[in-house]
Amino acid sequence: MMITITDSARDQIKEMMKEETEGVRLRFGVKGGGCSGLSYALGFEYDINEELDKTFVVNEIPVVMFSQDMPIVENTVIDFKQNMMGGGFAIDNPNAIANCGCGSSFRTKENAGSPGDC
Repeated sequence: MMITITDSARDQIKEMMKEETEGVRLRFGVKGGGCSGLSYALGFEYDINEELDKTFVVNEIPVVMFSQDMPIVENTVIDFKQNMMGGGFAIDNPNAIANCGCGSSFRTKENAGSPGDC
């Protein structure tokens, strides 16, 4: 499996997808930037580029990713955690060798990206 979506993340994503129109997919990947060089991208997508994107279903969630992002996030776990301050998605990427202190960016051995400001 390329990525894992926990049951709590699945439930939260499904709830959020109810507000979207039919055919929406979860877009997951990375983008350059942040303190450590790369940041996660998580959102909804309707338009799929069949040359650049890979699509699959994880724990009942339709997912789309840019092919180039797949090695960077391979075996990543997307979770949703609830606490007294609210809730949010937590991403555990075993390929990350360094994480930003603010928790929003990371670096891998192969893909350092271009460090910027948090």
